[in-house]
Amino acid sequence: MSGTTALIAGQGALPALLAAAAPDLLICELDGFPAAVPGAEPLRFRIERLVPFLDGLVERGVTHVCFAGAMRRPRLEAEMFDARTAQIVPRLIGAMQAGDDATLRAVIELFEEWDLEVIGADQIAPDLVPGPGILTGAPSDADAADAARAAQIVAALGAADVGQGAVVAQGLCLAVEALPGTDAMLDFAALHGGLRPNPAGAKGVFYKAPKPGQDRRIDLPALGPQTVARAARATV
Repeated sequence: MSGTTALIAGQGALPALLAAAAPDLLICELDGFPAAVPGAEPLRFRIERLVPFLDGLVERGVTHVCFAGAMRRPRLEAEMFDARTAQIVPRLIGAMQAGDDATLRAVIELFEEWDLEVIGADQIAPDLVPGPGILTGAPSDADAADAARAAQIVAALGAADVGQGAVVAQGLCLAVEALPGTDAMLDFAALHGGLRPNPAGAKGVFYKAPKPGQDRRIDLPALGPQTVARAARATV
């Protein structure tokens, strides 16, 4: 890739991993959502001044943009909008009301209008994406059945642009991912594990996958050590 790549860094461990893999990244962060990237002096921006931020990226020679890390929807302050950004507000608000996928597609379209190519995290650090297969352990027949059931649920959630994850035990859905996120879903499942029909039976599975038709450049489902630990606690 020629030119400079900007990393729109959210929270969690992924932005730091990408920065370590590509030290020349221009680190950017949304005001109020600090990214933990050691040694970085991030370029901060606000949604209310998105157009000047995009202009600034182009002026710095940025040609590619990568989004990585968790980020919540910020509260917008009307008095802070500049005139040009205010013109795209109806477009952004409409997308945000339609769901996460619609919001992210609108974001990609905006960046592309400034000739900024949006790339996935796997193009910066391909080794972070595992190949097909089981990474650890061996699922039982009950686990495989629960995973198949969870896949059906997540596909239905994705079609409605709701979430990417579900927890299923003994064929029953204990929790699904929605706006509060993966951690909230797993914490809920941990609190309500007693709903399993057979206490001595299968503990269940946590399933997470891309939504049908999801653009993986900007929202590739990710799992980190903390998510794995939360999932383990939910099986107790």
